[in-house]
Amino acid sequence: MRRTALLASAALLAGLLPWAATARAADEPAPVPVDRFEGEVPFAAQPAEGLFTWGGDTDDPPTLRLADRADAPEGGKVLTGGYDISGYGGFTHDFAATAPAHDWSAHQGIRLWWEGRNNGRKITFEIKDGGAHGEASELWTTSFTDDFTGWKRISLPFTDFTYRTDYQPVGGIDHVLGLKEMWGYAVTLPPGAKGDFAMDGVELYGRADQTLRASVTTDAPVRPVEEGGTAKVKVTVATTGEAPLTDPVTVTYATADGTATAGEDYTPVSGTLTFPAGTASGTVRTIEVPTRRDRTAEPAETIPLHLTATGAKAPAETPRIVIDAHGLPYLNARLPVRKRVADLLGRMSLAEKAGQMTQAERGAMSRPDDIAAYALGSLLSGGGSTPTPNTPGAWAKMIDAFQLRTRATRFQIPLIYGVDAVHGHNNLSGATVMPHNIGIGATRDPGLAYRTGAVTAAEVRATGVPWDFAPCLCVTRDERWGRSYESFGEDPALVESMETVIQGLQGRANGRDLSRNDKVLATAKHFVGDGGTAYGSSTTGTYTIDQGVTTVTREQLEDIHLAPYREAVDRGIGTVMPSYSSLDITGDGKGAVKMHARGDMINGVLKGRMGFSGFVISDWNAIDQLPGDYAAHVRASVNAGVDMMMVPYGYKEFSTTLADEVTAGRISERRIDDAVSRILTEKFRLGLFEHPYADTRGAAAIGSPDHRKTARQAAAESQVLLKNAGGVLPLKKSERIYVAGSDADDIGNQTGGWTLTWQGASGNTVPGTTILQGLRKAGGNVTYSKDASAPTGGHDVGVVVVGETPYAEGVGDVGNGHDLNLSAADRAAVDKVCAAMRCAVLIVSGRPQLIGDRLDEIDALVASWLPGTEGEGVADVLYGRRPFTGQLPVTWPRSASQLPINVGDPAYDPQFPYGWGLTTLTEVPKGGTATLRDLAVRATAAERHGDARTGRALVTKARLLVQQRTAGHLTEAVAKPFADADHLLLTGRYGRAVEKLAEAYRAA
Repeated sequence: MRRTALLASAALLAGLLPWAATARAADEPAPVPVDRFEGEVPFAAQPAEGLFTWGGDTDDPPTLRLADRADAPEGGKVLTGGYDISGYGGFTHDFAATAPAHDWSAHQGIRLWWEGRNNGRKITFEIKDGGAHGEASELWTTSFTDDFTGWKRISLPFTDFTYRTDYQPVGGIDHVLGLKEMWGYAVTLPPGAKGDFAMDGVELYGRADQTLRASVTTDAPVRPVEEGGTAKVKVTVATTGEAPLTDPVTVTYATADGTATAGEDYTPVSGTLTFPAGTASGTVRTIEVPTRRDRTAEPAETIPLHLTATGAKAPAETPRIVIDAHGLPYLNARLPVRKRVADLLGRMSLAEKAGQMTQAERGAMSRPDDIAAYALGSLLSGGGSTPTPNTPGAWAKMIDAFQLRTRATRFQIPLIYGVDAVHGHNNLSGATVMPHNIGIGATRDPGLAYRTGAVTAAEVRATGVPWDFAPCLCVTRDERWGRSYESFGEDPALVESMETVIQGLQGRANGRDLSRNDKVLATAKHFVGDGGTAYGSSTTGTYTIDQGVTTVTREQLEDIHLAPYREAVDRGIGTVMPSYSSLDITGDGKGAVKMHARGDMINGVLKGRMGFSGFVISDWNAIDQLPGDYAAHVRASVNAGVDMMMVPYGYKEFSTTLADEVTAGRISERRIDDAVSRILTEKFRLGLFEHPYADTRGAAAIGSPDHRKTARQAAAESQVLLKNAGGVLPLKKSERIYVAGSDADDIGNQTGGWTLTWQGASGNTVPGTTILQGLRKAGGNVTYSKDASAPTGGHDVGVVVVGETPYAEGVGDVGNGHDLNLSAADRAAVDKVCAAMRCAVLIVSGRPQLIGDRLDEIDALVASWLPGTEGEGVADVLYGRRPFTGQLPVTWPRSASQLPINVGDPAYDPQFPYGWGLTTLTEVPKGGTATLRDLAVRATAAERHGDARTGRALVTKARLLVQQRTAGHLTEAVAKPFADADHLLLTGRYGRAVEKLAEAYRAA
């Protein structure tokens, strides 16, 4: 039977009422069935109407069947099924996308029969409103608890449904539950233990009243006012669809004592506002509350304004008028920061201090007022946690709304909001997305690294975000690691050279630029040794290397992993984030200890020996990986020196447990004061006390041509030319180019993980230019065939763009569903194109791919890394608008059996050595050993005189000369000194670097 037929006849519906139907009022309409589960709705999927299942992985979708049941509440069948969900899972009834949406606006709510198991588990029920169809609609959610046995009718009034903030399949439509264009419902079953369920008789019930369609709101939940001023609270009545009121609405109001006292701090007011029938939706009335000046320095004081509505839904919470804190020393911007911190710290309670040490995820707060209730110090957006719509203005509005909540606390300490802007403001749609760090390392251009940081900072701060969880200063030592692309390279000297990005983000090392509207607080992560974890050492889920164990000698720890942090501290880095990984220092007797518990490294080395004066922020839920109970997690991490805890969902438990541990004497008050002082210092330096709200004057530059110009240059300079037989590159515009491969026209693959979402995604995900589009914009004569199925005849050169699909963190570990081999489709495209014509192969990836078995058939090979949104930068070097200048930031292996392989290893015979990178449009020096001897003498002299610019130029000449001689003849005897030379160059030993290159030249 068609759904339209079921909904058509009220007379038929009356005969379908269940055997235990509850009585309804005389003027209440008959219920309208949505699902009887008698077989009229098939198991299907969009665009057809039907029931279908879904889940987080292949095991999570439940099983469904229609079962004959003698006790069925409605009809003879019920919907039943089993589930065993580790992540998330459930089922949906979507109405046909090819038919009109349904109108539920005449009803009070939706109800169903549920067979209780009395297990106390929560069942989430979701309805789909507006949009193009059921999978592109707004999701509104509520839930009920299975705390009963046997059949029970569950009634869910539409007024109980709230807009989902953690996930929406599309951008926001209007954030109003209109009920006129409904596309069905979904049931989310509880995870964690096996179970079964049965349900029946889903139907619409009751008559809608005006309280569903009309609501009373205030312009803000918190209304700050200077002492002596008059607070003006705007009260608005609005209706769904903006129709005039059909019945009158009255709002009774009255002030009440909060922390402010009536008659002393303010003049109490009370009264009634009336909105007659016919009042237009959006009509505003204003309530004025005068405050009184007493000329005494005071913390902030609150005045609740109680509102009661008749004929409309009342405001979700009681608005509070706040008399701003005033006259206290910490509010005096002319005082030194240390004095302001000391004054404020001396006034705070233990609970307020614990709140400052707590960071929650913005979408995980059970209610926005938790910011004030728990005196939270910080919020963050995890990867993909964005406002709707995902625009600069929406970001600023969202963060300002959170910041407003802090005005209701005693000392009005502003939040510090953080994001993972690891290659541009990558959570924001339309932002300028830079190459990932591995590509920036390939540029060998510290000035460019600085500019990419400056662009990122400007775009991030313009959306109201003052804190960036970047840069990653990991030294990647095994490219099987899923985070290897977050590293600038395998050589600590290279990582240190790229730390100019810190000044791009923060400005001057003394922190005086942090209050600017184009600078952000930066984060050095992940302290320490996250890039050195051993393959197979991870114990996190199915990860193989990420979050594993780094086993090193004390000397290796100092020289490889700690070196970049010494540089970061010298550059004034504001925050440091410890690693999920464990550190095992040979001979120290501690064994493998999680970094979040290593007080010897955080308190001892970072804060003590290095003199780090900023604050330490934990990684996402990282303390949960420590041994013992939760109180032990809190003790171990805080006592180890972690100052602020990223506890996205457990912020309540953390702050209360922390306070309890201090009260019990297991964490000292001195340690708490140190942590809070560090946090407050950075907030004062950022200027948040004077300017807590977003300064959006720079928003117009987000994604601007000027910013994209920097990203385009970074993409161009990151390209590493590994092979160029016969001078295939640069391409000529007169040539007919055949473009193929999975990554040629896929901006999602091109930008990689940490792009809009944590893991990133393939496809047309963000605004920008793909490599194919860049080639076409360059004016090339281009034919494109993704799988190389189009005829290859009549073309001069093939460009095959292959590589990886996006991933992030341990999800991308080799052995966790990933390897370093090209896909079968990519291999086939390379084989077909390179057999038909001269070809250049570009590898778009976060790490080297094993290409040795096809290297002979490839004329030109380019490591493109993950170049970001500006594919024109790649085209610039392919067509010779810019020369190839990139160098390998990591060693390119011959086989997986060689891993890990790094510069300086005793045995070193890679496909291409660290530092390798051919060039175009550049004259290669002529000569041989005599020329190299001369270059060595001159380079030594430059080193002696501190002339870095000349020294680097001389080493570059020697490198180009050696590459020309050795191309195609890379043996271990050549590769090892060649790679050593690049390390020597980065450490300023120019003469020795040329001598190593001469050694490679002789071995060729």
